[in-house]
Amino acid sequence: MHSETRRTGSRRTSGDTQRRCALTRAHRPKTDLIRFVLGPDGTVVPDLKERLPGRGVWLTATHETVADAAKRKVFARALKTDAKAPEGLAEQVDGLLSEAALGAFALANKAGEVVFGHTKVEDALRSGRTIALVHASDAAADGCRKLDGKAKAATDGQGLPAICAFTADELGLASGRTNVIHAALIQGGAAQKFLAAASRVERYRGGISAFADRYGLDTEQE
Repeated sequence: MHSETRRTGSRRTSGDTQRRCALTRAHRPKTDLIRFVLGPDGTVVPDLKERLPGRGVWLTATHETVADAAKRKVFARALKTDAKAPEGLAEQVDGLLSEAALGAFALANKAGEVVFGHTKVEDALRSGRTIALVHASDAAADGCRKLDGKAKAATDGQGLPAICAFTADELGLASGRTNVIHAALIQGGAAQKFLAAASRVERYRGGISAFADRYGLDTEQE
């Protein structure tokens, strides 16, 4: 089963702070970009939390863009110095985004905003408190379709976001459980933070345009 978020209700607003991608030169909301800075050893460092000192280089938050920027020496031109992109920078960013999302999943679980297992997920859907589903990326497609169908029925045909970015082992390790195949996110601040972080992982892996086309989001930036 491929990693994807099936639906999302998030949309950009005109008030979003924007930055220019150093590779494409397109302006985008900061939520669609990743900041990089120059480390003490002259190596480029991802700054996902946007807190590191120094001049920042912003790139559209996709694997393809980061890999292409490293190959084309975009960082050196933007920083006007001999900045070096480490080997496997795009994969490093993927790992950091995934780590952040799984950490958010652990916090949502501790906050009591995640329920696990097919039966409990169905109960949560009937309660009307569910904001999203989580399916392991290696889950059986049939089980995912059944729960997605129940989510659609429970929301008058609208459906719910379904995060499929992480394996059963990754979800299990983050939640302190074994064999996490299906889960539901219950309305709450911690669950919302995980949903945002996991969606960022999936946009990074699949591309901004593909992600937006699937959910009807506007990506046209000047």
